[in-house]
Amino acid sequence: MTPYHFFSLVNTQARMGLKAEASRFILSYLWWVIEPLLFVLVFYFVFEVLLKTGREDFLLFLFCGKIPFLWFSKSVTAASNSIVQNRGLINQIDMSKALFPYVSVHEALYKQWVVFLVLFGMVLFKGYYPTFNWLWLLPLILVQYGLILVCSMIGALCVSFVGDFRMLINMGMMFLMFSSGVFWDINRISSNQMRDLILTWNPVAFLIDAYRQVLMYEGIYDVSRLFGLAGVVCVSLVIMHLVLHKNSKLIAEKVVNL
Repeated sequence: MTPYHFFSLVNTQARMGLKAEASRFILSYLWWVIEPLLFVLVFYFVFEVLLKTGREDFLLFLFCGKIPFLWFSKSVTAASNSIVQNRGLINQIDMSKALFPYVSVHEALYKQWVVFLVLFGMVLFKGYYPTFNWLWLLPLILVQYGLILVCSMIGALCVSFVGDFRMLINMGMMFLMFSSGVFWDINRISSNQMRDLILTWNPVAFLIDAYRQVLMYEGIYDVSRLFGLAGVVCVSLVIMHLVLHKNSKLIAEKVVNL
């Protein structure tokens, strides 16, 4: 299968999946916006109304952290189950196993563009207007998309061999949510060494902080760190494609027993 046919099939399958999902709910496509808004409002009520964080801009701060994190967590969690969920098709047709995580991630990408428009609307509502620095969001979004693909393929591969990895992935997402600066500002860590350690080994924390640097603080994130992450993502994508291709038949055999 050529790359063109691969991505054409990914796009077609993703659109069909979105239509099928939307048809199951009365509010249909509106849930693309309602669900992330409800997530943000629930955590705003807990951390601002009940716990009183003291930040005047906490709602926007939470939006800039929770929206990118939801994209990552929901995409990886759903895509990790994608190969197993398609076991019936896999046993009938010999096809690239990378197709299924790609389709799941692509579905989430379509939803995310709508959610990003809501985020940008909130930024404007709070009085932060677009600058040329907003162009730095493009490579940021692209790198996050690549990171999601890498983590999704790793997760899908692990779940294909050991179904219990589903639980570890769910727990891992909860750990990331509280350790990546979604609810707190990573720049308030007094130790520069600890802050650099988190930003280096937790790419989600770096991405969340980068969104805030551009949208809230009218600045630019550490470009060299983003390019370094982009390099790791590119190499990892190639490796995961090779691993999934080499173990295609073994994966098909394993998913039958899950």
